[in-house]
Amino acid sequence: MTDLLVLFLVRLIQGLATAFFWLLLIRVIMSWFIQGNYNRTFHDIYRVLVQLTEPVLAPIRRVMPATGPLDLSPLVAILLVQLVEWILVRLLRLLA
Repeated sequence: MTDLLVLFLVRLIQGLATAFFWLLLIRVIMSWFIQGNYNRTFHDIYRVLVQLTEPVLAPIRRVMPATGPLDLSPLVAILLVQLVEWILVRLLRLLA
């Protein structure tokens, strides 16, 4: 692989991981305020965040033991995404 292609793929993977991190973080923070908030735009944004992040969080919740009202699946998802990012970047750099 050419160095330019590897650099592009590394940046793409890092960008996607960073974007997913922020989506999860914003979703978690918004979930703290969703109950008492009757703003339609707020709920619409939250619904989009749920649709974007739930495909990753749902399988994690099925595997994790119940922790009561505390949902640790976003934390696990962030750690897994960072691990996958690290592995893919290392593999790409080895191929270069």
